Amino acid sequence: MTLLEQIPRETFHEASIPVLETKRLALRAPRLGDAKAVAALANDRRIAENTARIPHPYKLTDAQGFIAGANKAAGEAVFLIALRDATAIGACGVVMQDANAELGYWLGVEHWGKGYATEALHAVIDYAFTDLEHMALQAGARVTNPASRRVLEKCGFQWTGVGLYRISAIKSSAPIDRFRLERGIWSALKTWGRVKRVM
Repeated sequence: MTLLEQIPRETFHEASIPVLETKRLALRAPRLGDAKAVAALANDRRIAENTARIPHPYKLTDAQGFIAGANKAAGEAVFLIALRDATAIGACGVVMQDANAELGYWLGVEHWGKGYATEALHAVIDYAFTDLEHMALQAGARVTNPASRRVLEKCGFQWTGVGLYRISAIKSSAPIDRFRLERGIWSALKTWGRVKRVM
């Protein structure tokens, strides 16, 4: 057995994702040891109904599956959002959806309204455009979720229209406001100081 064979495969995936630190947060690759915390946070209908893929109820096995599948594909980066004391508060990242880079995020309900989502997304967007070299990012927010829409707008995303998305938790489709942020616009906004990195 070689030394490389003794290192769990999960470690290699985790090592490929950096830790992004902001003023109040640390974003890192999720680990199987985080499954209980993720399941406890995500098992809330208010979260599930505002995301495409989170089922409700959200079980420990769902969290384990999410973590096991994270950061496997090229161009993707999935992060656990944690406070500086290591308390998990949500997740975010960039995944590939139909050959497009799609930004997604969620926070535990008790952490809503504190600016954590905007702070985390600024860091992930910077990483997506610089390290992952994406040319554009897409995102969506349910039309019934104005808070999520405001987060995307504060990060520089521009509204592109409305579409229907299948929402796992409601077992139906729902209208989604679609947003897009191009690398050139992100760069210009940062130059003008309208979008600041909170690090």
